Amino acid sequence: MVRQVRVGVIGAGQLARMMIPAAIELGVELKVLAEADGMAAGLAADRVGDYTDVETVLPFAREVDVVTFDHEHVPQDVLRALVEAGIRVHPGPDALRYAQDKLLMRERLSDLGLPVPDWARVSTPEELDAFIAEHGGSAVVKTPRGGYDGKGVRVVRTAAEVAEWFAAIVEDGRDGALLVEELVDFRRELAQLVARRPSGEVVAWPLVETVQVGGVCSEVIAPAPHSAGRLADVAADVAVAIAEGLDVTGVLAVEMFETTDDRVLVNELAMRPHNSGHWSMDGATTGQFEQHLRAVLDLPLGGTGCHAEWAVMVNLLGGPAEGTLAERYADALASHPTVKIHNYGKDPRPGRKVGHVTAIGADLDDAVYEARAAAAALQD
Repeated sequence: MVRQVRVGVIGAGQLARMMIPAAIELGVELKVLAEADGMAAGLAADRVGDYTDVETVLPFAREVDVVTFDHEHVPQDVLRALVEAGIRVHPGPDALRYAQDKLLMRERLSDLGLPVPDWARVSTPEELDAFIAEHGGSAVVKTPRGGYDGKGVRVVRTAAEVAEWFAAIVEDGRDGALLVEELVDFRRELAQLVARRPSGEVVAWPLVETVQVGGVCSEVIAPAPHSAGRLADVAADVAVAIAEGLDVTGVLAVEMFETTDDRVLVNELAMRPHNSGHWSMDGATTGQFEQHLRAVLDLPLGGTGCHAEWAVMVNLLGGPAEGTLAERYADALASHPTVKIHNYGKDPRPGRKVGHVTAIGADLDDAVYEARAAAAALQD
């Protein structure tokens, strides 16, 4: 009997869970190192352990053909220990460090000549106040590590508004700093997903528009309206340049601003399947989870064309006030039979992404209505 190819996923959130169907269809055996019991990817988790501990991760990694990730938080010393042990790791530590540290990312993208907001490394309140004064009296301050979905990000007018962040730098005792950026006057937020395999092949999905609520992605429209032509070409070129310049393998999501003066600026990076690409599961020839598996296994990449003119994804944020998503299925499915529901298996909690719905079709207004109405039926 021929042994299945084994892909190990470190982390066990909804991304690992959503990779399971793609793995089954490709005949790939998925192994998951879960951080704790009862996580979203419990269907595939065969081990629970501390992903920050080399002695925990190495035995797991030695049982698979390639290791990939549910998130970017695995420490560099663990990643490099895997590489030194001869284990294939995609994306590798040299790429992942730019997704782990926003200051390193800004430095590298600037070195590559790619478009980013004006930024600086600030280690003292005085440096931050000087930057704010030079940029119209306000700025965006970010903690270099650990922030996501609006966490670790503040719009400030004085350094006093992040006094505790500077205090944490002092307590840490290392050469710490914060990232400060210009407050970008943007028209909308966009995301460009690409996938790259170790042998160098790169493909791009259509550019999408993302709608944020409280710093958390609420909706995604694919393709981004009024983006055909120069805008789509520039966004794809920037994302491909990042994937190649940082040696990213697997799926890369590049979050961008379209500014009011018609520039495209890179905001954030995610080196894994990403919320802005969930629409592709139902709306594209090759969904991002299948593509990620193809890429990390260095298999030929799939087509990225759309099944319909439009795809709209709406996140289920928080879930129903009472009961579970599954208890809402009958009414939601009966009322919206063309909409696809994806349940992450998470307990409801305010603001938490517990699932998403996707609608595709030839008319954007109809797709938006169906996706929003189905989402409302599942969580209101």
